[in-house]
Amino acid sequence: MRNWRPYIADVVKQMRADGVEAAAVICLAPQNSRTSVGLYRRAAMAEAAGMRLDFLEGWADEPLLAEAFAERLRVTHQRLFNEIGYRAPVIFTAHSVPLRTIQTAAAQPEAANGQTEGRPIHWPASNLAAAAGPDPYADEAQLTARLVAELVPEIPNWRFAFQSQGASGGPWIGPTVEATLDGLAAEGVKAVVLQPIGFLCDHVEILYDVDIAFRGHAAKLGMRLERPESLNGSPILTHALAKLSRQGLARLKSLS
Repeated sequence: MRNWRPYIADVVKQMRADGVEAAAVICLAPQNSRTSVGLYRRAAMAEAAGMRLDFLEGWADEPLLAEAFAERLRVTHQRLFNEIGYRAPVIFTAHSVPLRTIQTAAAQPEAANGQTEGRPIHWPASNLAAAAGPDPYADEAQLTARLVAELVPEIPNWRFAFQSQGASGGPWIGPTVEATLDGLAAEGVKAVVLQPIGFLCDHVEILYDVDIAFRGHAAKLGMRLERPESLNGSPILTHALAKLSRQGLARLKSLS
């Protein structure tokens, strides 16, 4: 990990000490962003020295990833239907990032505060211009959401929101989950399923932000909020990682 033990730098150093000459690298954040995957890549490359690393930049469009999320979603969505008698809408979420990290100092795009329903955010090109080019994160996050939704056609409609905005100065990309819930409540929605598709396992952004904070916000609006089980030890997720590992190793072999 980059921010806690085992640190990427320490592991790569140990691999070199053990005589490892090449490795396939997969970041367990499927959607690529300079603020997440980019920093993990930098941490790995900084210690690689003579090691050859095949670093997977992103796997937001991996079919097995979408199927793993869809498997969890079907169970919760059907259970809620059995209890309330109608199909609830779905909110897909991913971790927000500071707007300044994915764009230049140009004007903030309107989409940062607007609602989105089943469609990607397309940031104006002038706002995304940066030394490394446009950051793909917002579109990749919504791509994963769309692929999951296509596998669960019984969903009546779905929306996308960014969650867990930090306290650092300046705006973070949105819309927020709270604003999205407010909008649904204004439409008379009484039940919703919220599925984070930017996280693979349980942690504070799931167990507190979703299960406590967002559920509490929904309750104040007279709305029931349910969350599918996180992927955690999902066999389908394991198959996805094995597939990506084989592909990375094959690319290394082809270049050796």
